[in-house]
Amino acid sequence: MNQPLSIPAITRMVRTEADAYLLLEKLRWGGEPTTCPQCGESGRCYYLTPTNGVSRKTRTGTTSQRRVWKCGHCRKQFSVLTGTIFHGTKISVRTWLLVILEMCASKNGVSAREIERKYDLTAKTAWFMLHRIREAMKLEPLAGLLSGTVVADETWIGGKPSNWSNAKRRAARPRWEYGRTDKPVVLALVDTDSGEVRSRVIPNVRGNTLRAAIAEHVEMGATTLVTDEAKSYKQFRGEMKGHETVVHSAHQYVRDGWTTNAAENYFSQLKRSIDGTNHHVSKEHLPRYLAEYDFRYSTRKITDTERMVMLAGRFGGRRLSYKPLRGR
Repeated sequence: MNQPLSIPAITRMVRTEADAYLLLEKLRWGGEPTTCPQCGESGRCYYLTPTNGVSRKTRTGTTSQRRVWKCGHCRKQFSVLTGTIFHGTKISVRTWLLVILEMCASKNGVSAREIERKYDLTAKTAWFMLHRIREAMKLEPLAGLLSGTVVADETWIGGKPSNWSNAKRRAARPRWEYGRTDKPVVLALVDTDSGEVRSRVIPNVRGNTLRAAIAEHVEMGATTLVTDEAKSYKQFRGEMKGHETVVHSAHQYVRDGWTTNAAENYFSQLKRSIDGTNHHVSKEHLPRYLAEYDFRYSTRKITDTERMVMLAGRFGGRRLSYKPLRGR
């Protein structure tokens, strides 16, 4: 298949930094801005053409090919980077475009260390770039509730206690020996009609915790929930339109057409990606990694170009600063 956006295609189209700005404007705005990111007004944005037609001097005396626009309402200047995940970046837009394509096209994701080596960046910069892209991959704030048939299942993310060091095993022995663990729990909800998945970290698998997490994303009275035989789901089954179960402990995986395989497939891909690409993901940053794999899994039936265009529509209003990200 001939992809309009691929690494060879982008390198052909983007010869200069101005070309990179033009491509990003096309992806995000469709060409020209219709709304000012500073004041929110629309209809009076115009491009400030550089004196030499190519670049302009910055306040530090260097030259820049950044394409600058101005709003006729608030009289403020802005670019395609203003108020987005790119805000304040020192990395070239050309590099950003290539890294975003890799994040959209790599089924198992891409690690910060790989980006560091490929694009000659520092480890911190590569790590921060990927987290900013994951921020854009998060579910849109106005996303509607799931309904119809929804598969729900949960899993634990992390290594087996039997593989821990002796010191760590001794310190955690009272917890894992009695069925408790410090590993984060991930709940996944899969819409069987659209194929969309929504996952989130939950503190435990008790009935009230699962109900609250499911009610946040599912229209309870209009949904048939498909789960395994866990007793926690039975506490609120009366609130659902229907509740179908399969008994995994009896080696039952399909019953009258009902199955939780959709969630199991997602978890299989998620764990292979984390283990093979990221190797380790902390509890603190796990929700953002889940957003990445949710986005890629939910859009698995479209092309890499369509996925990149869809992601470009989410760049605005999602700024992420380094110090808060590091908990400082």
